[in-house]
Amino acid sequence: MSEEKLNFWQTLSSVLAAFFGVQSSKNRHRDFSKGRFIHFAIVAVMTTLILLLIIYVIVRTVLA
Repeated sequence: MSEEKLNFWQTLSSVLAAFFGVQSSKNRHRDFSKGRFIHFAIVAVMTTLILLLIIYVIVRTVLA
């Protein structure tokens, strides 16, 4: 019995949708049934760090 798991792009799109609060009900059910928490947590932390880095670079560029 092989359970289908989410790939990286599905996990990333779910995390980005959660950032904006626009996750569809179908994808939310898919995430809870096929996804693993640790994968979502790692992608969310990486995405948050990238967002903060982008904001930091923009602010430093504007203030320079």
